[in-house]
Amino acid sequence: MNKNARLYTALPVAATLLTMVSCQEPPKYPEGLSVEDALKKFELKEGFSIEPFATEPYVQSPVDMIMDENGDVYVVEMGDYPWQADTLNPKGLIKFLKDTDGDGKIDSSVVFADKLPSATSIFPWKGGLLVAAAPNIFYLKDTTGDHKADLKEVLFTGFFDRNSEAQITSFRFGIDNWIYANNNGQAGSVSRISNPAAGKLNVGGGDFRFRLDNDKFETESGNGQFGLAIDDWGNRFFTQNTLYIQQAPIAGRYLKRNAYLPSTRGSVKIYEDDVMFQKTPPPYWRAERSRRRQHNYDSLGLDRVEWAEGHFTGASGGTHYGGDAFPEEYRGSVFTAEVAGNLVHRTVLKKNPGKAEFEATRGKGEENREFLASTDSWFRPTTLYSAPDGYLYLVDMYMQHIETPVSIPDDLKEDMDFAKGSDKGRIYRIFPSDGARRDLKNVNLGSKTTAELVEYLGHPNQWWRLTAQRLILERQDKSILPALKEQFATHQDPRGRLHSLYAIDGLGGLDASLAKAALKDSSEGVRIHGAILSERFAQNLPDLLELANDKDDRVALQAALSLGQFQGAKVQEALAGILERYASQPLYRTAVLSSEAGSSPAFVNLLAKKSFFSDNEDRNKFLEDAAYVIAARGNAAELTALLGSAGSYGVSSQKAIIDGIGKGLKKAPDALKKSPALAKAIESSAAKVDGTVKAAVEKLKE
Repeated sequence: MNKNARLYTALPVAATLLTMVSCQEPPKYPEGLSVEDALKKFELKEGFSIEPFATEPYVQSPVDMIMDENGDVYVVEMGDYPWQADTLNPKGLIKFLKDTDGDGKIDSSVVFADKLPSATSIFPWKGGLLVAAAPNIFYLKDTTGDHKADLKEVLFTGFFDRNSEAQITSFRFGIDNWIYANNNGQAGSVSRISNPAAGKLNVGGGDFRFRLDNDKFETESGNGQFGLAIDDWGNRFFTQNTLYIQQAPIAGRYLKRNAYLPSTRGSVKIYEDDVMFQKTPPPYWRAERSRRRQHNYDSLGLDRVEWAEGHFTGASGGTHYGGDAFPEEYRGSVFTAEVAGNLVHRTVLKKNPGKAEFEATRGKGEENREFLASTDSWFRPTTLYSAPDGYLYLVDMYMQHIETPVSIPDDLKEDMDFAKGSDKGRIYRIFPSDGARRDLKNVNLGSKTTAELVEYLGHPNQWWRLTAQRLILERQDKSILPALKEQFATHQDPRGRLHSLYAIDGLGGLDASLAKAALKDSSEGVRIHGAILSERFAQNLPDLLELANDKDDRVALQAALSLGQFQGAKVQEALAGILERYASQPLYRTAVLSSEAGSSPAFVNLLAKKSFFSDNEDRNKFLEDAAYVIAARGNAAELTALLGSAGSYGVSSQKAIIDGIGKGLKKAPDALKKSPALAKAIESSAAKVDGTVKAAVEKLKE
């Protein structure tokens, strides 16, 4: 074959190869991008800009960050993810980050602490850090100035530690001086190492809160997973995978004071739909897994939809924006990261007329888009941070895959490298495009005297207010009490008044007159906390009773909860008034029922005299729940009294009473055996109630 023949033969072969290459399918799992190229993939709300603050190699697999009172930056790296931490060689790290040349970007890092099992959250405390690393909460501190922790103390132990995506996390300092944390409702027997006399606390079913200044700790209502947003007034919102924002309007201490409540669920979903506008297609494994699950649901005849995209499935890191650099309309928004959808969603919180919980809505201009979305499938935003400069800092784990392997079928994960990207990580800064740029150079609260901290309690940025309050709590310098009291009485910003009030409380200076003044404050947010603090002072009861008629729905809920700490006819009258206004709302019914005063036969009779019960379904629901509580307590005299009055109610109310008693007696199965009078009351009531209810009465005998 001559040279031309060989060339002629090769041409179609080359063409065929080119055709094959051009027709190849895109890779099943795309490769990651450089920081510069990743930035080009962001679609950010108009009016804002985004830039790198810290990138690999200074951060790798970051999941949380904080800035302390001196502006020092710390980040948590979750090197074990997504695997269970190796107990002998855990890979969790905390790094101290530094901007050495002052250009506003991190260019140096030091390992502050290592070998932490599944560390997920940090919080500044007394010159060191609190660290959530299940099963423990640690206190770590650098005492030599080399930015490496040489002091390590276990503060609490006993938390659930068998799933890195569902354990103790999300430390937040509340305006009430408590430190709050998500626990995802996981079971655990938690103890305070330095106080064994306190015993072990069962934290199953709720979240957690604690104070280190007075050694208190307790379960809290809610079941947040990763992401806890606490607004200027102490309202708690949290994130849990598909539930991108929930609220806990009733604190756990109220739900626990009545051991017989039908339900102690402390969280409510506050949004209408879970749609998200992502810019990335679902990865192959997720699309195929969803297809299989949907096929299974359909074959079983289940009315259920398995979403592969377009709906929240990996929501995390819900963060309250309390800064002062964004336009006013953004203040108080909750920003939620979505690791599966590669985006950041903004929630606007609005008062919900007639209800205690807020309504979550989309922001203006975000009805059909997200605040930030990327077309890069490696973008894995885990959380955000509302910083002292007023900007938002966005933590990006940046990985090819983000899912626990146990949730993916074996055949789908054969070619998945779950560690791919573990050497990468980014933290971005989001700021308004217009206006003068801010920096972190003047963050120096740690150098301020305690007296100088007082004025920062009224700062427009929540970070400065909370940090100043925390430092006051840590230092316990009571010489500033007069200045705090003056500021509480005169500050124009109600947030400044509220921070001053709790700073006073943290220093042991609260008295009945201060709590009473808060009860009468012009701000509903301050009045709510006035009610909470007045629970300690019986002399404030007359003023607390007046709060039951407050026009603000959230104040009325707190009035019901706080009044429940007291007894007496006037308390019951006030609770009845609240019920008449809000009987249709489950939260208010629970608030009243959580107290002894609001769950007694005498209170039920008071409502009956007011013609409260009728064919109204909501009001009879309260009657059923009250009957449940009375029966579950197993007090024969109370049950006999309730049954004795059943015949005087309408048919639907009779049924509500009997149904409630029937359910409640299952909690007190020996009540009938121990009380012949109760058995006789059941027989007697059968002759008095409507015929349609008799069958339910007969069941009580079984």
